[in-house]
Amino acid sequence: MDAVDLGVNLFVALFALVDPIGNVPIFAAATAGASTRQRLSVAALICLFAAAFLAFFFFTGLALLQFFGISLAAFRIAGGILLLLLGLDMTREDFLKSFTDSDSAHDVTDVRGYARRRFQRLVVPFAIPLMIGPGAISTIIIQAGEASKIGYVGQVAGMIAIGAACIATFFCFAATGPISRVLGDVGMSIIVRVLGLILCALAIQFILLGLSEAIPGMISSGVTTPYPTGGH
Repeated sequence: MDAVDLGVNLFVALFALVDPIGNVPIFAAATAGASTRQRLSVAALICLFAAAFLAFFFFTGLALLQFFGISLAAFRIAGGILLLLLGLDMTREDFLKSFTDSDSAHDVTDVRGYARRRFQRLVVPFAIPLMIGPGAISTIIIQAGEASKIGYVGQVAGMIAIGAACIATFFCFAATGPISRVLGDVGMSIIVRVLGLILCALAIQFILLGLSEAIPGMISSGVTTPYPTGGH
């Protein structure tokens, strides 16, 4: 694997795991009633945080887990449990309401103050672990190991991939207004519930994969890798 392959693979994996398109309904609910500038400011803060968080794990992830004596399998299991709880919450009728701004009469000209308040509210559980969950962090740590084999060029390619994924996420959130108008409240609620079901299944997959790594032979490889790429 060369630096270009690593960068492309990491970008595709991160974009799929961060899932900005699927998270648009939640972001729309969290910024309902905001002006375009306020919504863009919130999106920028969240994406900058995501880029910084992913970059931090790209350079220190393996060392951090080793320092605390945490295996990648244990990290996947713990993250899977957290995602499972979040996915179950997403199937509730009032899930989107929990992200709405309690101050519906906020000043639309207050861009920085609004962005700061919304960002503080959305760091958990929207940015973490909904956007940046165990899958994204595990992928970053694994690809960091591959980048270290390539050298400096590999690390640069990894950082470019992280930046590109976060920029693409920003543009998806920037289009929240038109998307929310097309979907409406009912459409967004349906998408969030379906996303919650998918998140639950993904969480179970993380847990099964972690258990298979922690206890080899306990779980069939057909369960942890249900769709092998080597043919039928």
